[in-house]
Amino acid sequence: MEPKTGVYSPATQARLAALPADVRHVHLIGVGGSAMTALAGMLASRGFRISGSDLEIYEPAASLLARLQVDVRTGFDARNLEPRPDLVVIGNVVTAANPEAAAALERKIPYLSMPEAVRHFLLEGKRVLMVTGTHGKTTSSAILAHVLTEAGRDPAMLIGGMARNLGSNYRLGQGADFVIEGDEYDSAFFDKRPKFLHYNPWGVILTAVEFDHADIYRDLEHVKSAFRCLVEQLDIARRLVVCAEDAGAMAVSENAHAPRLTFGFQRGDFLAVDIRSAGAPARFAITERGQRLEREFELPVGGRMNILNALGAYALLREAGLDADEIRRGLASFSGVARRQELIGEAAGIAVLDDFAHHPTAIRATLDAVAERFPGRRILAAFEPRSNTSRRRVFQEQFALSFDHAARIYLGPVYFKENDPLPATQRLDTQELARAISGRGPAAYACGSDAEILDRMLSEARAGDVAVFMSNGPFGNLKHRFLAALKARTA
Repeated sequence: MEPKTGVYSPATQARLAALPADVRHVHLIGVGGSAMTALAGMLASRGFRISGSDLEIYEPAASLLARLQVDVRTGFDARNLEPRPDLVVIGNVVTAANPEAAAALERKIPYLSMPEAVRHFLLEGKRVLMVTGTHGKTTSSAILAHVLTEAGRDPAMLIGGMARNLGSNYRLGQGADFVIEGDEYDSAFFDKRPKFLHYNPWGVILTAVEFDHADIYRDLEHVKSAFRCLVEQLDIARRLVVCAEDAGAMAVSENAHAPRLTFGFQRGDFLAVDIRSAGAPARFAITERGQRLEREFELPVGGRMNILNALGAYALLREAGLDADEIRRGLASFSGVARRQELIGEAAGIAVLDDFAHHPTAIRATLDAVAERFPGRRILAAFEPRSNTSRRRVFQEQFALSFDHAARIYLGPVYFKENDPLPATQRLDTQELARAISGRGPAAYACGSDAEILDRMLSEARAGDVAVFMSNGPFGNLKHRFLAALKARTA
């Protein structure tokens, strides 16, 4: 994928110009994806008739779509386009060979990518506040939306996970601001630009730039080129807030036209100092352009990465017109995002957490935060290599360095994808990874199935442990199966 600038090509402009003026029925191909489900919800709430299709739809998307009375078809088929919709939105998991997408093009039904649809229907007249970067996007976006809501600004929101305060991953606010998560992944098979180039943000938080999405980016420099295109979009009237702790983020933003504000622990215009992150809530102070604020801040979700996310949100919100006390009040009641170090229950003296981590840096940050939150407790970590990058050997060595805080590590088999069947030579080698992790001290096991992970964890777990399940997918619902088995053990 070659990143393009923010200017639409003539062909894309012509396609957008041909959109019908009166759209009533929108059909979403790949409706089960997080952003697509949110888009369905926002459009349905605005009175559009929504239908959609996907191979599988997991919770909480399935319940949300049912509640919205979206007509969902299982599987992809040209017949899903009957009755003929006014517009089709094609998700980025859909290939050109998809029979439903092919039929939409053959029948000349107007179509958009997901980010094109968001911009077309939702962003007009809004001040867009966007969070982008390899890590921390969803949590930082949820913080922005929650603080703005608590401050009475009534923002709209579309993010990649369920914000627990708001009970959703989208919000149809009537205020001036629209908070959105900006992903560097491509938009659709016909729209290979990164999603974040569509949103025309007024303010951007850039958290980190590392190599990821190995299925579409060649290397780190290729990733950086996408972020440089984004930075080039931002003129002097915009705001760019960059994590000074991340070398990649600083490098891609060094020639920004927009004023660049930085944040971090050791360097930056905004610093988090006097951090106390053991247990919850985390407490810290902020220096703003060299001046220390009088009152400290509390954050119910602990861990240094979450403090960094909160600090970046603080910096952008200050530029957006909120005062320090408004932000302080919002942070103090922020309850986090589903599947981000989410405590789903405790039984037999064992805490069970669910987390979305699938990149080496994210796994390390998650386990760091868990160790801080549960000091002195043994950590059992289960990991499923499921994402398009984690399934590949590209992070074979880096993964081995990510699990040091865990006492036991249970590696699931590499997830198989029919539309991307990796040859064995390109696949992550979990046996090799288990040996490398064990060589650093923890005991690691390459398990052949979800059932083996469950059996091993149940046999080794003891009172006082913390069990963490990490995957960007459902992971065989292991977290709930493990918790149910613990409860049965104590019944």
